Amino acid sequence: MPEYKQINKGFKIIREKGSRILTEGNTMLPAASLMMAAGVIDKLEDRKKPFITIINSYTTQIPGHAHLDKLGEILLSILKKKGFNVWYTNIGGAVCDGIAMGHFGMKYSLPSRELITDQIETIVGAHPCDAWIGIGNCDKIVPGMLNAMVRLNVPSIYLSGGPMLAGKQKSDLITVFEGVGKQSTGKIKEKELKTIASSACRTCGSCAGMFTANSMNCLAEAIGLSLPGNGTIPAAVWTNKEKFKWKINPERIELIEKAADKIEYILKKNIKPRDIVTKEAIDNAFILDMAMGGSTNTVLHTLALAREAGIEYPLEEINNISDRTPNICKVSPSRPDVHIEDVHKKGGVPAILKAVMKDGKAPLKLEVKTCFGKLKDSVKNAPSPDGDIIRTGKKAFSEKGALEILYGNIAPEGAVVKTAGVEKNMMEFKGKAKVFNSQKEALSAILKGKVVDGDVVVIIYEGPKGGPGMQEMLSPTSAIQGRGLRAALITDGRFSGGTRGLCVGHASPEAAAGGPIAALKNGDVIEINIKKRIINVKLSKQQLKYRVNKLPRFKPKVKYGWLGRYAKHVQSANTGAVMDNTIINSQDIR
Repeated sequence: MPEYKQINKGFKIIREKGSRILTEGNTMLPAASLMMAAGVIDKLEDRKKPFITIINSYTTQIPGHAHLDKLGEILLSILKKKGFNVWYTNIGGAVCDGIAMGHFGMKYSLPSRELITDQIETIVGAHPCDAWIGIGNCDKIVPGMLNAMVRLNVPSIYLSGGPMLAGKQKSDLITVFEGVGKQSTGKIKEKELKTIASSACRTCGSCAGMFTANSMNCLAEAIGLSLPGNGTIPAAVWTNKEKFKWKINPERIELIEKAADKIEYILKKNIKPRDIVTKEAIDNAFILDMAMGGSTNTVLHTLALAREAGIEYPLEEINNISDRTPNICKVSPSRPDVHIEDVHKKGGVPAILKAVMKDGKAPLKLEVKTCFGKLKDSVKNAPSPDGDIIRTGKKAFSEKGALEILYGNIAPEGAVVKTAGVEKNMMEFKGKAKVFNSQKEALSAILKGKVVDGDVVVIIYEGPKGGPGMQEMLSPTSAIQGRGLRAALITDGRFSGGTRGLCVGHASPEAAAGGPIAALKNGDVIEINIKKRIINVKLSKQQLKYRVNKLPRFKPKVKYGWLGRYAKHVQSANTGAVMDNTIINSQDIR
């Protein structure tokens, strides 16, 4: 494999010299003096030891991160005992999508992925180390850290905090969101809704279903940047479920110990992220995604990871993988009574990949390099499929994968649908458009009963540039489900991993970039056919072209602050919503 250029000459030097940049020669003694003041080294002789940086995203603003300080302290202690000098830092800008959802703050969520990657570039660039470990857990923090790993290309491992345990009566965050829709129609009382909200999310960890955070934590295993168990070992164990008492899962602590061993291993072997993240590793990630029915957001984040690594990965390749990979595992929201903890009990990601391997159709590559050896090292010892949580053969939920890319005159550059969450009687759908210029307008109309069976809700100007920030839209999709409507939803925005139903997102080009989705009008007949992978409005080519040409020039909703800068430079979803200075052509960086 050809050697890649670095993002700047500073990182070329870091890759060559690591912490020696700071520790060689008398000119760097002032830096050593400051390291002693910070407690990183005790004496000047300690400078000879390797430096490892722990980059934690601990915050009590996110339940998935509320325990990461404790995990970080354990890791710090282990690494020090191994004889390393340890930098320990926290990054900010971590957003809880569930808390940010439903108000303007959600517009910061997807952009925070870039902010997190940039912060890590800053940390390692300014304080060079020999290797680093990222500790994260939730929606944008995971891909932000993975992107930083391949951007910097310094030996590194990603370590998650693990998924939340399901609440009472197998409830989770989506139970609450859909409960809002039910309560709006009188299906449940307000008292019952509050009871659900009080008992659904009661431990630390990333929300309990196969939503975006857990999907990405699982994909990190398949890619090879994380250890087996990273995606499915629960964050906590109950000590008294009736009273909502819990403690940190001992298995998570064991994983930290293994991560400390493996960072030592990859440092000695000089194994870097771009040695691991190859075209085959990205294929493996999407194969797992298809098999387990991950969030549609994984398409955004995995494409962005490929671009950071200098890998050209066409969107159409996802459909090729979907054709050859059966959907063998369904977890909430696609299967509301099954959660990540149930998948872990049956063997987790390695068991899913073993089932895919037994099926034999998907182009799974088990010989690829990972941070723990080869991918086959975890798969070969995994349990066989149990036949319920993880299935094979005729018991598979579908012959094709759980995600599809649709094309048509609404989305000539593609749109994404999570087929695992779509009922069979909705795989082909035709209806009249009801067009809204924002999530807020659409949600209000749905809750007021203005959306009825047979409608296609169209939400525009919610893409990466148009939103800005491509805010997740779990509220309108959950409202449709909660009200029991037989309606579809399409958008240039995106959905939560908790979304289910006929919801087509990421329509590209987005409305703000002059995409044809912006030209749709109330009453237009829209046809969605998942089996044929098409999404079209029943207009002639001339009619649609005329409408697109008449569209007013998009005026950015936010012009100032870093969100304004993001809106100016971000690209449509088919690119992974990357910034316009992200290298796309791999020839540019060889």
